[in-house]
Amino acid sequence: MAKVIHFISDLHLSEEQPKLLNLLEHFLTKIAPESDQLFVLGDLFELWVGDDHHTPFNQKVVELFSSYTAKGGELLVGHGNRDFLIGEAFSKSCGASLLAEPFNFEWEDKSVCLMHGDSLCTDDVAYQQLRQMVRNPQWQQEFLSQPVEARLAFAASLREQSKSAMQEKASEIMDVNQDAVVEAIQANQCDWLIHGHTHRPDTHTIDIDGNEHLRIVLSDWGDKGQYLVFEDGRFESRYFDLK
Repeated sequence: MAKVIHFISDLHLSEEQPKLLNLLEHFLTKIAPESDQLFVLGDLFELWVGDDHHTPFNQKVVELFSSYTAKGGELLVGHGNRDFLIGEAFSKSCGASLLAEPFNFEWEDKSVCLMHGDSLCTDDVAYQQLRQMVRNPQWQQEFLSQPVEARLAFAASLREQSKSAMQEKASEIMDVNQDAVVEAIQANQCDWLIHGHTHRPDTHTIDIDGNEHLRIVLSDWGDKGQYLVFEDGRFESRYFDLK
């Protein structure tokens, strides 16, 4: 039988929004077991300051994912702009593998490229400068050497600054740059580019030198959850809730 693949992104899990965890539990116990592979394309958590930040909430997430991998599912987790500090300790605890970005693979007769999507938002110059800083291994090492409490305080301050900055930015600036999309497709030689981050779910057709490519944008989770499924030679975006 052909492999069934699921993709999710931008859950933004936090203790302040318990419904999101309930949606994840429903997904991982009722829906995801139908898949052979599950890709998480970043921003699984609203905030992640290091694998050593142990809380009952985080442990519950680990247990839910472990239930998926224990039944034979392959779990692959990518970094987002909220949880770029997810490391090997977390991934091993739930039986996952960390995704490199971009991640390329072949499915049926298509070449597929996966990424979180924030690197495509090149019009937001201030964010790209911040991204370059926090993705630097030396910066991460120094940050992770601080006490958890100090990291949480810094992250909270950064989040408030981000909220304030977003209010002043045009919505177009926070979406992908079309030239960056074309460059990513060409650099990765992919037929389909799949990402999240923008919270603007859709499927876009892009013509490059007479060849048709697709950009598939995953949805964030809120009142409903969403996943993309590859099955039987086709793909489909599906929503679900707790009813």
